Amino acid sequence: MRIMSTTRPKLRVTAIAVALAAAAIAVPASQTAFAGTSSPTAAVAAANTAVKPSIVLVHGAWGDSSSWSAVISRLQADGYTVYSPANPLEGLSTDSTSIRDFLDTISGPIILVGHSYGGAVITNAATGDANVKALVYIDAFAPNEGQTIGQLVTTVPGSCVTDDANLTLVPYPGAPAGAEDAYIKQSAFASCMANGLPAKEAAQLGAVQRPLTTAALTEASGVPAWKTIPSWAVVGTADNAIPPAEQLAMAQAAGAHITEVKAPHLSMVSNPDVVTKVILEAVHGTS
Repeated sequence: MRIMSTTRPKLRVTAIAVALAAAAIAVPASQTAFAGTSSPTAAVAAANTAVKPSIVLVHGAWGDSSSWSAVISRLQADGYTVYSPANPLEGLSTDSTSIRDFLDTISGPIILVGHSYGGAVITNAATGDANVKALVYIDAFAPNEGQTIGQLVTTVPGSCVTDDANLTLVPYPGAPAGAEDAYIKQSAFASCMANGLPAKEAAQLGAVQRPLTTAALTEASGVPAWKTIPSWAVVGTADNAIPPAEQLAMAQAAGAHITEVKAPHLSMVSNPDVVTKVILEAVHGTS
């Protein structure tokens, strides 16, 4: 009897295991994704992880990808995959095509962020791209079809970048007729682009700036991606490069969710917490 009493439970356990295995085979994988997960919180966390978008940050003129460093570190700390490709600054169609080609290398959903001139680039690069779920404009141009950067930057008076005294123009190989590379003079960079930042930091940013070809100022924008993709915008109310009133007008035309912050043109440097928060609002607003 002792032999029987130890053998029968083993047989019953074996039978149950076989039944469970058969049931698992019979149930579609989509119905067993959270099998064994008793906590709703754990299930939601797993779902969020599965659909977390990549975040692509596009810099503008007179900056480079390093201007996003503080934002990148915050997003990465939250577990996001972040890219900040080089914006060629060679002209709107060239730059938009370059960024679009980069987007095509990423699988899954994308939150596309543009600063300054980079806003015009993402407006064109994302058109028709089903993977781009949101556009985020940081102190940025958000042109409508047919508009040019040159027109937009002069719509509201007061931009420091329209003052020739603040610019250094340099010829470059292969430039279209009459085009030159435009730099912000280092003596003007702090007040124009980085007002409010520590003087040492502003001087470093002025030293590493990348120029924008003047050809980019006259090239008409195409069909804007914001017509079909939801958008968010950060408007720096102390911006001396793109007048805040013009930023607001463009963001409103795009139907963007707008956040105003007392910040210079480089708000992702001066106020990275605010910029990161708005990017995450775009993430959650489209998930």
